[in-house]
Amino acid sequence: MSAFSSHAPVYVSPGLEGRAEALLALQLRESRKRVDGLFTWLVLGQWAAAVLVAVFVSPHEWEGRVLALHLHVRTAVLLGAALSVFPVMLTRLHPGAAVTRHVVAVSQMLWSALLIHLTGGRIETHFHIFGSLAVLSFYRDPKVLLTASLTLGVDHCMRGALWPESVYGQPHPEWWRLLEHAFWVAAIDLVLVVACRDALRDLGERAGHQALAEAAIEAELALRAGQLDAAVREVHAVRDQAERMERLASLGQLTASVSHELRNPLAAARTAHAFVLRRLRKAGSLPSDPRIPRFLDIIDRELQACSVIISDLLDYAKGRPPRRTPCPLRPLVEEAISVVPRRDGVRVDNLVADGLPVPHLDREQFRQVLVNLIQNAVEAIPAERSGTVRVHADARGDGAWSLRVTDDGPGIPAPLLERIFEPMFTTKVRGTGLGLAIVKRLVQGHGARIQAESDLGHGSRFTVVFPDGSAPVTCAAVPS
Repeated sequence: MSAFSSHAPVYVSPGLEGRAEALLALQLRESRKRVDGLFTWLVLGQWAAAVLVAVFVSPHEWEGRVLALHLHVRTAVLLGAALSVFPVMLTRLHPGAAVTRHVVAVSQMLWSALLIHLTGGRIETHFHIFGSLAVLSFYRDPKVLLTASLTLGVDHCMRGALWPESVYGQPHPEWWRLLEHAFWVAAIDLVLVVACRDALRDLGERAGHQALAEAAIEAELALRAGQLDAAVREVHAVRDQAERMERLASLGQLTASVSHELRNPLAAARTAHAFVLRRLRKAGSLPSDPRIPRFLDIIDRELQACSVIISDLLDYAKGRPPRRTPCPLRPLVEEAISVVPRRDGVRVDNLVADGLPVPHLDREQFRQVLVNLIQNAVEAIPAERSGTVRVHADARGDGAWSLRVTDDGPGIPAPLLERIFEPMFTTKVRGTGLGLAIVKRLVQGHGARIQAESDLGHGSRFTVVFPDGSAPVTCAAVPS
């Protein structure tokens, strides 16, 4: 039977119903083991009682008032041993097994027959049958009752035909006595079968509730485990972030110190190189080897690149808070455009209107923001074709600003777009990876935010948003 045999129909998953069935089987097995243990002592007790009945009761029942040692004593001892040894062995070696309870049922009915025989068919002893059936119903197995009833029926038929006095206490009983006994046994069986069915249903419902409770507990534990794992991962992420920030801070301090120490020797090297090159050109005594001028140009270019790198490192390490003053936006954009190196075929348009309200900005810092973004936009356009960079600005009624610089370059792939503001990350061959990191820090220092967008194949946009009268900015560029 199903473990979910409740009155209201309830849908349960196959796994949950299987667990309920397993719990029911476990409960029945444990219960039947206990009943097997009960029958172990009951069978042994009946054996001892049979010997006592054979000694003190059987002579009176079978031979009147004469009390003497009789054949029934040996019957009680030997036949009782035969009826006891096998079921006791099974209840000890295989408790809870189906074969054990069926053997016990046969043995118990034969014990009832033996006791009825030893008492000469007394009616009181026949009640031992009903008691045995009641105890056998503790197995909660109607098949066991059927086995017991069939055993009793075979015994009564055979002894009733061959030795009726052993069953009914008289040599010539009425013909209907067997039917009378069969009727009462059938009535008791019917009651006990109904009781077994109800008991199994109750056990099944308890197993079903236990399975539901276990499932709920497992779900709760799984949820708690998931939450704990998420919390642990978050703690590890925070710790890793803190360690990374600590390493970056240490690296920043070291970088600032090293950059400061390198700036003076680098400036001296550039000055010495410029002096030597100028004297050679003035004296008209440049070496005849054409590689020498080319190598001098390489030295000058590389010294200039080193100077730019050191300047970027120092700018990123300084972290000065902004000093805001009224700063007209269009002239500032025009000045930033004039600083960016020109490129043939690339046009930079200043589309910021003259009539926009004047924001309060740190002029030097925001000029550096614009220079970086516009230069990135110019460099985003491939060298083999022309392109346009546009700078726009808009004002909203609530005092917020937006300023955007767009390009029509190839755009930035999504995986790179997520990392372009990370320090030391760059897609350029000669980039330092600090340009956009400096831009982000300077924008955040103004209380604003910057975001990057790109349409692959159509250009890129960077948006810096100022929530008050300072200014939001959108610029298209490649990462530094």
